[in-house]
Amino acid sequence: MSERATREEIVDVVWSGEWVAERLGVALEGDGELQELLGLALRRNPKRAHLLVSNVLGKHVPQRPSVVHGAGFELGERVRALLGAQGARRAVVLGYAETATGLGHAVADGLRDAPYLHSTRRPVPGVKQAGGFEEAHSHATSHLLLPEDPALLAGGADASTLVLVDDEFSTGNTVLNTIRALHALHPRERYVIVALVDMRSAADRDRLSVVAAEIGARVDLVTRSTGTVALPDGVLERGQALVAQQEAEQARQAEQAERAEAAAEGAAPAPAPAPVTRVDLPWPAGVPDGGRHGFTPAHRAALEAALPLMARRIAAALGDEAAEPRGHGPRRILVLGFEELMYAPLRLGTALEAALGADAEVRYSTTTRSPVLAVDDPGYAIRTRLVFPAHDDPADGPGDRFAYNVAGAGFDAVLAVVDSTADTPELHAPDGLLARLAEHTRHVLLAVVPAYTPTPVQESTVLPEPLRGPDFSSYAAEDVGWLLQDLSDTELEAPTEEREEAIQSGGAHYAESLPVEYQPSAEYQALFTAALETSAARIARAVGTVTETVLAERGPRPVLVSLARAGTPVGVLMRRWAQHRHGLDLPHYAISIVRGRGIDATALRWLAAHHDPADVVFVDGWTGKGAITRELAAAIVEFEASGGPAGFDPEIAVLADPGGCVRTYGTREDFLIPSACLNSTVSGLISRTVLRADLVGPDDFHGGKFYRELAESDVSGHFLDTIAARFDEVAGLVEAEAKELLAADRAPTWEGWAAVERISEEYGIHDVNLVKPGVGETTRVLLRRVPWKILAQRGAGADLEHIRLLAQQRGVPVEEVDDLPYSCVGLIHPRFTRGATGADGKAVQGA
Repeated sequence: MSERATREEIVDVVWSGEWVAERLGVALEGDGELQELLGLALRRNPKRAHLLVSNVLGKHVPQRPSVVHGAGFELGERVRALLGAQGARRAVVLGYAETATGLGHAVADGLRDAPYLHSTRRPVPGVKQAGGFEEAHSHATSHLLLPEDPALLAGGADASTLVLVDDEFSTGNTVLNTIRALHALHPRERYVIVALVDMRSAADRDRLSVVAAEIGARVDLVTRSTGTVALPDGVLERGQALVAQQEAEQARQAEQAERAEAAAEGAAPAPAPAPVTRVDLPWPAGVPDGGRHGFTPAHRAALEAALPLMARRIAAALGDEAAEPRGHGPRRILVLGFEELMYAPLRLGTALEAALGADAEVRYSTTTRSPVLAVDDPGYAIRTRLVFPAHDDPADGPGDRFAYNVAGAGFDAVLAVVDSTADTPELHAPDGLLARLAEHTRHVLLAVVPAYTPTPVQESTVLPEPLRGPDFSSYAAEDVGWLLQDLSDTELEAPTEEREEAIQSGGAHYAESLPVEYQPSAEYQALFTAALETSAARIARAVGTVTETVLAERGPRPVLVSLARAGTPVGVLMRRWAQHRHGLDLPHYAISIVRGRGIDATALRWLAAHHDPADVVFVDGWTGKGAITRELAAAIVEFEASGGPAGFDPEIAVLADPGGCVRTYGTREDFLIPSACLNSTVSGLISRTVLRADLVGPDDFHGGKFYRELAESDVSGHFLDTIAARFDEVAGLVEAEAKELLAADRAPTWEGWAAVERISEEYGIHDVNLVKPGVGETTRVLLRRVPWKILAQRGAGADLEHIRLLAQQRGVPVEEVDDLPYSCVGLIHPRFTRGATGADGKAVQGA
């Protein structure tokens, strides 16, 4: 079972990286096996043009199933030797979706007694999320951890070793961030990182020991091969140009082929598509289809016992395709898995390989979400690609999926293996996966493995009531109901520098504590008052425009649900506009959403119990790069998939959308909204929301504090009244603007997100979460975080006076720049530690 692949099994005479290497100068430098394990391909990606393509992973390149399973199994045996037999019995293996789900499972097999779990991008009804993380450089970034048994990830003094498995260890960011995040929830003494190849640069190699020292745990690394990728200057731009050139040429050739086919129409009948045969597999009852919810040693034993019978069932369905014809070599059979479903088809492939022996040549690969350029050249790793629509109702919406190196590979039969969730009409459609496979083989078989879903968790039906002023907040009771729990008597504040250090080190999440509330100086308070007077009509106009848009598209009586706390003043103003101009008394609530943790599910259940979810309109103050827009969309999908009431529309209505992230807005200009200048004293004296496991239970609202002691400084009512007083003045302009907007194309452009990615790279930050664009977000950086520097649009005027004042007070440099889609951008230094210095050698503020 621990068979190691030979050179002949994994690489052709021509290295499958030569095409890219010759044209771009990319080189693999490392041990002698590296080019046998890896080829090169190209993709359209703003961060990295090249793609390392594994010859033993079973994702992009069809390979013998025994070789694919053996590669992971051998790594698992090495981890077992490292930990010892007793330590191996106490290990838990965690694999990464989608590429390493099968590899991680094979590593767990090599450990023999270890349970296995892999991250997933598919929310599952009834399964509570035990954690999650972001993969910043992936095309699909959000990972969920959904173990059926929460104890699988439990930590503590006697915690088991956590073994994290990925196909390649390139920068280390994803794995090390996962360790930090899980260690914060469930501390343990030891971690082992496993990968087929270690491709870290020299600059990244010391980070392993740094993280180990940070968290006070041992971190080991086990890999099969080691090397680096040498990239010449300008490779990204030249790679993107080469991809564009190849795509244009392929489009031209496809058009010529279509014209030739049309001209020859009627000359010969098109060949009949290959038949599709459904194979009824006797999958063992109670055995999960993979590690999405955990896979135990008992599951492994049951599957091993059932594999021979299932292999015989497949061989019988293959019929002649499994027999050796006279005068030819053995038939070529491909077992094709499906995205995260890698292990079940891989083990069916190993069993089929053993059952057929020399009578057939069995290969294994899987479909994928990742778009890669195909070039039909022996020196290129991706020779062909099949494109077909997604067929599993994916969390990230519909889109194309891909199967590489299948077309033109000469397979006599293809066995497609999917789980029952993905056995949808799209799979069987005329342009679906089965039809595309039928164009390139004599026989298509379909095996459907039952998707394993744990028993849904029973939720409490007793929900708390919203908090209202004057007992909670300085807003009137009818202005807003806060779907929060009152934590006013809990000590949650921490110095800004300590919070930033904990957040960036992975020791704490930003929502687990509160910054000390900023107390504005007399000079700053005067600036706020002047800014409010100057911008009141402008804000009133935006309030009216966004409210009229909502009433026209989501009326007649929408339920306003603002995202606390920046969205709350906007929600109150929208409610007042609807009341003043239309006589409508709209319900308004404030709800908590936390980046990286999602929306308050208890609050959503309360809303669904009291209103039609279809009437709910989420409201926020402004967009920056669109992180909360994406967070909300993902959170609603997860909420509904986990059994929550359906019907919530995740679209956000905002006052200002400078990032081009939403389609319902009052303006897309980036201007000063005075409510961004202050914290609680312009937001009903309510803190930012808090989410901490020891304070917020599964049926509790997220928390917040009411700063009653700041009542003398409160300007919340003054802010609302000053803007509302200008409603009649701007009514004519609002009517015209709303009519124009309703007829316009308001599709999000995501211009802001692109700018943030560019800035992150240009300033060496490499983390978009530390780039805060727009006047509002920059203000928050200066009030709540430890800023590094401020980028200001050259020539920006009065809208940035308070930014310059705050920056001066905190000793933060302001850099004038051109070509910003925002008025300003706040940067948080990514290497914040005490005594740290920035990229320019200057001390980081607050260090």
